[in-house]
Amino acid sequence: MAGAERRRARGGGGAARRAARSAVSFETAKYIERNIPDFEVLTEEALQIIEHNAETVLEEIGVNFVENPAALARWKEAGADIDGERVRIPRGLARELCKTAPSSFTQHARNPDRNVVIGGRNLVLAPVYGPPFVRDASGGRRYATMEDFRKFVKLGYMSKWLHHSGGTVCEPTDIPVNKRHLDMLHAHMTLSDKPFMGSVTEPSRAQDSVDMCSILFGEDFVQNNPVMTSLININSPMTFDDVMMGALEVYAKNNQACIISPFIVGGAMAPVSVAGTLTQVLAEVLAGIAYSQLIRPGAPVIMGAFVTSIDMNSGAPTFGTPEAAHITYGAGQLARRLGLPYRSAGSFCGSKLPDAQAAYETANSLNMGLLSGVNFMLHSCGWLEGGLVSSFEKFVMDADQLGTLHHLAQGVSMDENAQALDAIREVGPGGHYLGCAHTQANFKAAFWKSDLLDYKPYETWEDEGGRDTQTLASERVEKLLGDYQQPALDPAVSEALSDYVTRKKAEVPDSFM
Repeated sequence: MAGAERRRARGGGGAARRAARSAVSFETAKYIERNIPDFEVLTEEALQIIEHNAETVLEEIGVNFVENPAALARWKEAGADIDGERVRIPRGLARELCKTAPSSFTQHARNPDRNVVIGGRNLVLAPVYGPPFVRDASGGRRYATMEDFRKFVKLGYMSKWLHHSGGTVCEPTDIPVNKRHLDMLHAHMTLSDKPFMGSVTEPSRAQDSVDMCSILFGEDFVQNNPVMTSLININSPMTFDDVMMGALEVYAKNNQACIISPFIVGGAMAPVSVAGTLTQVLAEVLAGIAYSQLIRPGAPVIMGAFVTSIDMNSGAPTFGTPEAAHITYGAGQLARRLGLPYRSAGSFCGSKLPDAQAAYETANSLNMGLLSGVNFMLHSCGWLEGGLVSSFEKFVMDADQLGTLHHLAQGVSMDENAQALDAIREVGPGGHYLGCAHTQANFKAAFWKSDLLDYKPYETWEDEGGRDTQTLASERVEKLLGDYQQPALDPAVSEALSDYVTRKKAEVPDSFM
């Protein structure tokens, strides 16, 4: 029996069964399977121009692989022209290398019922990633702590419409920089049984992620199956640094999935035009994904595009804008032509509070992601203040609204029940449908229902305190955390993970740099 199978067998023992019987019952929706068309903003001619121009950028201008002699050697052996740290890639080479990347893959969770398939017509939703600050209604804006991080993992686990636990849901600044990845990984592995992301802030931390997954899933299972999807950002414009590429090398070598994503702020890190930005995005992802395939042909990857524009008065990033939508739609078309999974969009907003600005910008960004064909949506809930803040209230507000994406993606049913001719005959002119047989048979599942928003009559709303959405969200945060029960984990695996974290922390002194 393989290591993973032995661990899974132990995980089904008496302790796990007792925990399952006593657990609070809650539902996690399966990842979205779209039954609606993608919105395509670019013509065939436009796509061909962008593809041609991206190849020109790679061939004539090139990209930089900084402080990474091994990467330069790999590119030279593959046929690229190397000039210092500049890599010029002959027309067609990067695209040819990308062909070995899979068009879809399964990321395994420790609970197999929560595995996700990334690619094709699917959409996997993951929470906010990276903010150093958190905000809630009672404590305001403050630096994030490890306790905040654990609360977000618990909220993600309890959120029906989230399929993924994510990665750095906030940056716990009370833990040394060189050790916090161990605590974050441990939280994802023990407080949730949804899929999660690995550390990318240093290659050795990526290796720790692989090693901890080998404890959780079994070494053989990890080498043969993706159990992490991790974020590798490109330093736009056209620079691949040694830290991110080092993490990519670790994950690709170990058959773990990476999102290879330019970090674009239009007007600062890319041209102000949509076509120019798409050209740069495509050139960068072609080079990055091709490099992953030089490490290990067939390594799972996701084509990423984090896109925003800049406010030319303040220099601050803007969100939910039409230009970002055009780029996101266009990048989706380019990803599909490459046959690669696509990551973009999220609950993006520039607002300081979970207010009307946050809601408008987030709604624009979420719907844009659904219609652009995104397969993996990082930052789908909790994002505030341009990504500087993870908000507890906005987390549950966004997580509730993700249910609308599920229902929109179902499309319009046209079976006999949906045609409802019997109901129309039964009611006839001048009647109503409240009591008819068709309504009675279908009302429970006919409409999406918010678990947060208030639709009560004014008098009831006033009697209950006239609560606004942020107040309702604060109450929901407390309810979800109050209902939370930790998913069962094989005690031997849990002990081995804790021992690994303790040992690795003891090996080096604390560093906050």
